[in-house]
Amino acid sequence: MFGSMQRGVNAYAKVGMETAVISASPHKLIVLLYDGAITAIKNGATHMAAGNIIEKGAAISKALDIINNGLRASLDKKAGGDIAANLDALYVYMTERLLMANLQNKLALLDEVQTLLVDLRDAWNQIGEKPVQAPSMSQYPVMASA
Repeated sequence: MFGSMQRGVNAYAKVGMETAVISASPHKLIVLLYDGAITAIKNGATHMAAGNIIEKGAAISKALDIINNGLRASLDKKAGGDIAANLDALYVYMTERLLMANLQNKLALLDEVQTLLVDLRDAWNQIGEKPVQAPSMSQYPVMASA
């Protein structure tokens, strides 16, 4: 009974995530990628602490996939210049640290990468999406009536 309920909950969560992705702006998609990587690392840390080797590896692999095939792949190095190049180098560093964490079972390395991702996500949220504002009525000239 509980297994089928869990499948229903998982299906509902998947639909919710798919809806969020479909309706998300490019800015929000990056936030979703950061959130996904952070969650995967938290799951990896939980499994590492519990000694669940297979689950730990799967969670860390998911974080690696998000970083490399989501965040790194979304960088526009031509338009982004030095910022994009620096982010790319940081993502490579995170990849190396996650691989070492997985091989050596070091929670501190997972924490380090998680902290970096949280900082980047928070900075990205600070940039935010500025809504386009319609010009106020005071910007239009007043016509004199005769």
